Amino acid sequence: MVFGSKQDTNTYMQAKLMNGYNFVFSGFGDEAYTSDVVRSAVDAIARNAGKLKAKHVRKMGGKLSTIASSIEYMLQVEPNEYMDSYIFLYKVVTNYCMKNNSFIHIQKDDSGKITGYYPLNYNVAEAVESGGELWIRFKFQSGETKTIRYADLVHLRRHFYKGDIFGESSDVALLPTLELIKTSNQGIINMIKSSAAIRGIMKFTSILRPEDRKKQCDDFVKDYMGIDNNGGIASTDSKFEFQPIENKPQMVNKDQMDYIKQCVYDYFGVNEAIVQNKYTEEEYEAFYESCIEPIAIQLGLQCTVKSFTAKEKGFGNEIVFESNRLQFSSNKTKKDLIKELMPMGLLTMNEALEILNMAPIEGGDKRIMSLNYIDANAATEYQLAKAKAKGGNIDGEATT
Repeated sequence: MVFGSKQDTNTYMQAKLMNGYNFVFSGFGDEAYTSDVVRSAVDAIARNAGKLKAKHVRKMGGKLSTIASSIEYMLQVEPNEYMDSYIFLYKVVTNYCMKNNSFIHIQKDDSGKITGYYPLNYNVAEAVESGGELWIRFKFQSGETKTIRYADLVHLRRHFYKGDIFGESSDVALLPTLELIKTSNQGIINMIKSSAAIRGIMKFTSILRPEDRKKQCDDFVKDYMGIDNNGGIASTDSKFEFQPIENKPQMVNKDQMDYIKQCVYDYFGVNEAIVQNKYTEEEYEAFYESCIEPIAIQLGLQCTVKSFTAKEKGFGNEIVFESNRLQFSSNKTKKDLIKELMPMGLLTMNEALEILNMAPIEGGDKRIMSLNYIDANAATEYQLAKAKAKGGNIDGEATT
């Protein structure tokens, strides 16, 4: 069990906030995710966000150092016993896109040590209050209800406008587009079915009883007017004449379908090039900065605030999520960058190898610097010493 077996004995009341807009949030449901257009857009965001790498850093006195901690390991490799970090981030970001609210439960042991990070796939979330603290009551698909302290929840939000706690539901903004997708798909299916069937009027050449006419019609429909009639041909005898009716079913054209897709892509902040993996360096960089990086910033801030105590934060402990943004660059761009930065001592050998997607080497954490570069203070000392040796000052004036 993710939540353990402890019984919740607290008494809760609905939270009283300045803006009483939405104490209760219910997700958009699974209907949107069944659309291939919606799913492809969300998948493009989630699989790219899954590449983010968590780091535990400490900023003190203007110096930045990395910390190899258990928190970093969990967020970087194994957040919980059911997921690796990629799947973890994929699920978190999918919830973020589909529900505009993504929650991660930070599970702790009795001593307060973090033991795991669990993304919550809930149906309904409600803000409640107990003991002067904010709690979130979750109702899951199984019918189970669990109430968790807000301080133990990493909470990602988007479309955060009217509510005090929750991002807004996507029903109003996305529902019209989903209706268009559903209608267009049904139109295509109906067009295929109708194109395989025969439409017309049966004119009998002799007088028949009503029940006999109905039986003749039913037999004809059964034999020739179903979708199983692959040839689209029917045969008759002298009992009746069949007058076909021309059938021209209408369907959504390509421009209309492209418009519907673009509405979905605009809503999620992607484009066709990203979804179909045919982007240029510039297109991916724009996608990263506008879509993935805001998620990384929000994840880092929330994990920092919720994972560390006030004292630990006071010592400069932070969680940051970063991505090697050069992974999508061409080999020429990577080589040019290494060529420019490595002689200045800005890259180690292993960092250069990482840019080229190559394995690190032993002793590769050294920085190599060209002799053409010199420290500014050393350059000043060199010039002063040279001027003094010539009997003048650095401005070239004679000394007495």
